Amino acid sequence: MKWIEVLTGPLEQKKQYRRAVARIDALPHPYRQVAKAFSRYLTYYGGLTDGDSLVAMFVDHADLWERAAVDGTPVRDIVGDDPVEFAESFARAYSGAQWIDKERARLTQAIDEAAAR
Repeated sequence: MKWIEVLTGPLEQKKQYRRAVARIDALPHPYRQVAKAFSRYLTYYGGLTDGDSLVAMFVDHADLWERAAVDGTPVRDIVGDDPVEFAESFARAYSGAQWIDKERARLTQAIDEAAAR
C-alpha cells in the first residue's frame, strides 16, 4: 500500500465511488434528483466505515437508478410510500463496520466494568 493510502484509504475505492457519483449525476430528471437525495441520506444514515461496503452500496445505488431510468419505472414504484424505510432497508443490506460499533463496544465495556465492582 502506498503511504498516501495509509492516510486516506485505498485510492481504487475513491475512484469507484467517484464513478458511481458521476453515473448518478448523468441520470435524467427525476431519477437524478431522487438518487442524489438518497445518496445524501445514505451518507448520514449508513454510518459505514468499511470502505468496501460503502463503495458497494453506492455502486449498487447507481445501478438501481440507472436501471429505473432505462426502464422508465416511476420513482414511487421503487421507493413506495415511505422513502425513509426504503433507504434504511437498502442501507441495512450492507453490513460493513459502522462508526457506532466502537461506541457500542465502549458502552458494553463500561457497564461490564461497573457491574464487576
